[in-house]
Amino acid sequence: MLISLGAILVGLALLVWSADRFVEGAAATARHFGMPSLLIGMVIVGFGTSAPEMVVSALAAWQGNPGIALGNAYGSNITNIALILGLTALISPITVHSQVLRKELPVLIGVTLLAFILMQDRNLTRLDGLVHLGVFAGLMGWTILQGLKQRHDALEDEFEDELEQHAMPLNRALCWLVIGLLLLIASSRLLVWGAVDIAHRLGVSDLIIGLTIVAVGTSLPELASSLIAVRKNEHDIALGNVIGSNLFNTLAVVGIAGTIHPLTFEQTVVSRDMLLMGGLTLALFLFCYGFRGPGRISRLEGAILLTAYLAYTAYLITTVFATGGRQ
Repeated sequence: MLISLGAILVGLALLVWSADRFVEGAAATARHFGMPSLLIGMVIVGFGTSAPEMVVSALAAWQGNPGIALGNAYGSNITNIALILGLTALISPITVHSQVLRKELPVLIGVTLLAFILMQDRNLTRLDGLVHLGVFAGLMGWTILQGLKQRHDALEDEFEDELEQHAMPLNRALCWLVIGLLLLIASSRLLVWGAVDIAHRLGVSDLIIGLTIVAVGTSLPELASSLIAVRKNEHDIALGNVIGSNLFNTLAVVGIAGTIHPLTFEQTVVSRDMLLMGGLTLALFLFCYGFRGPGRISRLEGAILLTAYLAYTAYLITTVFATGGRQ
């Protein structure tokens, strides 16, 4: 048990560190090849901050652990909105100026609804996985076109400042890119092994472990970047990190997992976890869209989101004791 717990702790620490190095290396490399700063922020950084979820869920699916694969993806979405944005807004209310983010919020609603429809039969087939990835590819194409057309967006200005602060030579950027990717894979494998072993020893379902420990662990890069961004008054980056990560998680992470290994899962994934994810996504849209001006997540709304996360986590813990960990 102690070895498994140590594996989780070491795996999480390496995961966060390697994800940060991977994002910095990828962003700096893209910068050297002339990629616009807005696209670097929306595509490269979005992919990088979701890389832990992608690798962990892919490994879990390959090893036949659907609970961790799906719990990690959907649990991370819940964590991103309720815990990360809730905590961030409590520290400093988040004001949304970017028109790009206002366009992505309805897309996130549609993507969440599509996932809910596809998962109703409690099976993630390879076809479902390919549909997820197909929609993701189309969305990335649309995002790139929007990024090339958009000029002088508030989000672009914030990413430009961040890229200038983290500028590095090309050889160092490539070095961090490769090292970060290799450590991402190694730390993810260590984390999945430790999580599965503890779940089996305690008689707790893989799903619960995926929704809690693994989901929070793989969301730590988003938490760190959002807290740093809001301290620098870069509110659009703080929100953009979450929107981008949730789009990647819902489509790419689940799509990759389903394509690697078809998954059958519990009804509670749809009726409890995806339903909450959808409700939080709708709340995020209502808070941030800004129908009559800039959208805003106030401290009160942040407290509501954080309370929802704490209540959900408490419910999961209660369920473990009530059902012996089966759900």
